[in-house]
Amino acid sequence: MANDILPLLKTSASSIAPNALVMGDPARVKVAAGLLDEAQEVGNNREYLTYTGALHGVPITLASHGIGSGGAAVCFEELARAGVKTIIRTGTCGGLQAPVDDGDFVIATGALRNEGLTERLVPLMYPAVAHYEVVNALLQAAAAAAKVGVPGSTHTGLVMSSDVFYPSEIMPIDWKVWTKVHVAAVEMELSALLIISALHGIRAGGIFTADGNLTRENVAADFSDYSPHRQIVKDATARMLQIALDALVSLAK
Repeated sequence: MANDILPLLKTSASSIAPNALVMGDPARVKVAAGLLDEAQEVGNNREYLTYTGALHGVPITLASHGIGSGGAAVCFEELARAGVKTIIRTGTCGGLQAPVDDGDFVIATGALRNEGLTERLVPLMYPAVAHYEVVNALLQAAAAAAKVGVPGSTHTGLVMSSDVFYPSEIMPIDWKVWTKVHVAAVEMELSALLIISALHGIRAGGIFTADGNLTRENVAADFSDYSPHRQIVKDATARMLQIALDALVSLAK
């Protein structure tokens, strides 16, 4: 890019690797940085924390994007402008299919665009599709982890990206509709990543750790019982990060 400075990530484009792992939580970036060799903080502004390091000789950038498609899109766009070629999003999700249990993994084949951002970038008829090479790499990395005894089942399918976390009483969300059409899970930012990546010719995809399941009868309609900080979720999230990093290394090589 003409100007080396990425103003909202508050770092230089030259400090960004061609391979990136993105996640909502800045604290998760620090956990992932511990899995890399010689990871260094290269940017820290607002919700955007950025590290660059390497794994098995492959340079990798880690970046947090916060919650919601609008703020996340800033991160994705600036990474794209810095020349990133492959991006994997790692996050948590709520299961929409009965087999998706706490601590399981969901690898997305695409995302429903149930947010207000991407319709301002491309027409709604344009699909948010994960790159097949990223999906395959994540499936292979998850299968390799399972072979050595890493806990957690792996599910594959569409996810819904929604701007609404806490639904209102006036406009409640009928999750049964999406369960019936086999949407695997709900999260908040993948559709923005997939659309922005498509616009820039970037390979992108996502893997998610389930921290609940909205099909369970005991789930509160207002999410008042949501509890993502349980140990089963924390442990699975750490395993997810390693799977995603392994997939990035495979894609780079």
